[in-house]
Amino acid sequence: MYDINKIREDFPILSRTIYDKPLVYFDNAATTQKPLCVLDAMRDEYLNVNANVHRGVHWLSQQATELHEGARETVRKFINAKSTTEIVFTRGTTEGLNLVASSFSDEFMKEGDEVIVSAVEHHSNIVPWQLQTHKKGIVLKVIPMDDFGKLDIDEFSKMITSRTKIVSVSHVSNVLGTINPVKDIIRIAHEHDIPVMVDGAQSTPHFAVDMQDLDCDFFVFSGHKIYGPTGVGVLYGKEAWLDKLPPYQGGGEMIENVSFEKTTFERPPLKFEAGTPDYIATTGLAKALDYVTDLGLDNIVSHEKKLTAYAINKMLQFDGMKIFGIDDSKPVTEETLCNHDAVISFQLRDIHHMDMGMILDRQGIAIRTGHHCAQPLMQRLGVLGTSRASFALYNTIEEIDAFIAGIDKASNMFKGSSCTPKQL
Repeated sequence: MYDINKIREDFPILSRTIYDKPLVYFDNAATTQKPLCVLDAMRDEYLNVNANVHRGVHWLSQQATELHEGARETVRKFINAKSTTEIVFTRGTTEGLNLVASSFSDEFMKEGDEVIVSAVEHHSNIVPWQLQTHKKGIVLKVIPMDDFGKLDIDEFSKMITSRTKIVSVSHVSNVLGTINPVKDIIRIAHEHDIPVMVDGAQSTPHFAVDMQDLDCDFFVFSGHKIYGPTGVGVLYGKEAWLDKLPPYQGGGEMIENVSFEKTTFERPPLKFEAGTPDYIATTGLAKALDYVTDLGLDNIVSHEKKLTAYAINKMLQFDGMKIFGIDDSKPVTEETLCNHDAVISFQLRDIHHMDMGMILDRQGIAIRTGHHCAQPLMQRLGVLGTSRASFALYNTIEEIDAFIAGIDKASNMFKGSSCTPKQL
């Protein structure tokens, strides 16, 4: 059974009040709350097993190293990688994307070579490649999308040339919630011997990801979006690719031998982990992944689909409601949301997204407003920003009802606008 009340007890922050209203936390795409088991595991390690990892011969260092490398194995199992040598710990999705963009470009790209991204990318999968366009003169090409955020795979196939060296795309749009057809993208790219990197920041917390099934060459995600601590993330890379990439940073840990004449490097993953890792955070990440695994990803998917379908249908009762990435000319059900994640970006009539966010905040409801680090996508949608509600495994139908009441309040406050809300 999926006992939502018991689950919520694991997240004490959810029981607090904001402006004397119960907190409704719908900003999960930005970061998730942390269960007590994650916080307890990190506190316990600081109190009892705190020592720098690797190379230490004393007991504390050995114990800390076991926890750190045990966390690597937990990640490997969670994403079904072949080996822990394919699991690189980073500071998060952004660092993973920058690492690959920098190292891959340094080793395999020259002026005029191409990287393909998509129209729905987060800035973290645009700006690192743009830095390389300025540094090396590489060319950035963009897979177009339709009005509902669906990527044009036929056009993608036509974009590939002999100069295309890598494809880098998001698994799920952090704005639209659309699940991109990454398996098709990977298949097509591999037919041309082109590697593919997948940004899994928004997919990994919501449904199972399997590296051997996806067959992508690189995959990145963040701990803090999957109920773990901030400042830690994962870069998965096929071992053959990690062997070929040069180091991203230099320092301790990632070396085999150093002299003033020459330095040789460790094999992956240590080659990409310069300096002291956040070994406390990796323990927290492992505990978070265990927590999600114990709840069951299938159960989480089912719960979040119910929430998303319920919220969308309630929201569409307002005249002038626009939900981006949704075709509202058709009935919205859990089944029709098979290619949609637990994210809803919306605009109600001409109410500014900042106004909507502030009014909801006064009702204790936390959403995200603005461009969501996806300004090119905002330009494609023809807006400056949106209001975004994003759900997690601990959210409830009752919270959505409070959210709808908050939208109704905002709608009535702006009832002099171009449209009038329907009665709920």
